[in-house]
Amino acid sequence: MTPRPFVMWPDRRLTVPAARVEEITDEVRAIWDEMIAAMRAMPGVGLAAPQLGIPLRLAVVDADDGFGVTRLANPHVVHASGVMNEHEEASPNLPGVSARVRRPRAVTVAYIDETGSAREQDFVLLRATSVQHQIDHLEGRLYFHRLSKLKRDMLLKKARRAG
Repeated sequence: MTPRPFVMWPDRRLTVPAARVEEITDEVRAIWDEMIAAMRAMPGVGLAAPQLGIPLRLAVVDADDGFGVTRLANPHVVHASGVMNEHEEASPNLPGVSARVRRPRAVTVAYIDETGSAREQDFVLLRATSVQHQIDHLEGRLYFHRLSKLKRDMLLKKARRAG
């Protein structure tokens, strides 16, 4: 399967909150499969549907830590650790640049899984960073929106020069 191309910044679709998924169907499962193929082709540790131009609250996370791929519909953080962690983050929607972003070290996320069941799961370290990064995409934000205005402007200027 060849996944559809990534939507490139500053495409407006990347800044619009995604629509809730009402039911887990074969079509939704096929989208998750396409997202996993795109994530592995990057390679990356997660992907949100809007990154491929699909305006649905769907995400996948796989930090290559032995837990496998987690498929999430309508994910949201229900609890975040007060302990922060920094990771270098990037996005295929804005290639050639990255930045260190501070996020909670651990989060509890509520979501609907591939069977249609409501779940809550704890994510830590890189999985926590990835799931938060994907939830940001579902809200119409990219990692650089978490930077100071000065750092964000410098990163976007660098990306324009690289592009």
